Amino acid sequence: MNLAWNYIESRRAFSAVNCQHRWSSDRRSVLRASWKVLLRFALLSLAIVSSSAAQSVDSDEPEANPGRPTVSTPATLTPVGYLQFETGALGASHSPEFSTRFGLNELMKLAVAPRLEFITSAEPFVHAADGTTMNGTGEVFLGAQAVLSHGESARPTIAASYFRRVFDGGVPELDFGSPRNSVLLLASADVKGFHYDANAILNEQTQGVVHRVQFGQTLSISHAIAGKFSVSGEIWHFTQPFLRGNAVGNLWAVNYLARKTLVFDAGFNRGLTSTSTRWEAFAGFTYLLPHRLW
Repeated sequence: MNLAWNYIESRRAFSAVNCQHRWSSDRRSVLRASWKVLLRFALLSLAIVSSSAAQSVDSDEPEANPGRPTVSTPATLTPVGYLQFETGALGASHSPEFSTRFGLNELMKLAVAPRLEFITSAEPFVHAADGTTMNGTGEVFLGAQAVLSHGESARPTIAASYFRRVFDGGVPELDFGSPRNSVLLLASADVKGFHYDANAILNEQTQGVVHRVQFGQTLSISHAIAGKFSVSGEIWHFTQPFLRGNAVGNLWAVNYLARKTLVFDAGFNRGLTSTSTRWEAFAGFTYLLPHRLW
C-alpha cells in the first residue's frame, strides 16, 4: 500500500460522481465518497508514520514544530538538518468558487541553518464541484523563511518568509485565493502557558493579466489541555481584491502529541462573511524524520 495507490482509489471513488449532470442532486453520495477517501488517507498515514517512528528512540528524538493546521505559520524553524512533513486532508463547502471541495495537501520543511529554512507546499489531489465536477492538482509553492530575531519565553521570535507559485493546477481555490508571490512577517512567543503565532501577509493576486495586492492578518493561540492534548483557536482575515470583499474565518483544532516527532491534528473552520468559505473540516499529522540528513 502506498500513496500512489491511495490516489488511484480516490479517483475511483469519485468516478461515479463525474457521470452525474448536476452536483446538487448527488451531494450526499459525493460527501460519502470524500469521507471514504479521508478515512483511507488517515489510516494509510498512520501506518506509515507509526512504522517509521517505531525505529527511533524517544529520548534521542528532536522535536517537530507543526505549522498545521492553522492558517498562521510559526516564526520558529524546524530542527536544523531534519526533514519535516506536514500532511493532511481538507474538505470545504459553500465558497464563491465552489459548492464543495476536497483536497490532499503536503508541506515539507528543511532548516539548513539556525536562521534559514526552505519550504515546499503542494496539493497533489483536489476534487471540486459546483454544478459540474473537477478532479485535478492544486498549486505548488516554493519558499524560504529566515529568522530575524531569536526570542525566548515571552520575548517573541521574529521571522520573514517569501513564497513563489511555480505551478498552477487551475482548480477552484478557497476564499483567500492563490497568490503568485507572497511575503510574510511572523512572530511567535509563549506567554503564561499560552503559545501564539501572528502573521502579517502581503500577496500578489492575479486574474488574467490583472494584478492586485492582497493583505492578510492571522492570530493563532494554543494551550495544553490534558496530557498530550492541546487546543488551538485562530482568527484570520484576507482582503479579496477581485471580489471587493473580505474573507474572515474562525478556526478551532485539537492536537495530539503522539511522540516528539509525531503530532496528529483535527479541527474545523467557520467562515464569518458572505464571501468566506462557510465550513471547512480537516485532519492530518506532522512528522519529523528522526534521522538527521547531515
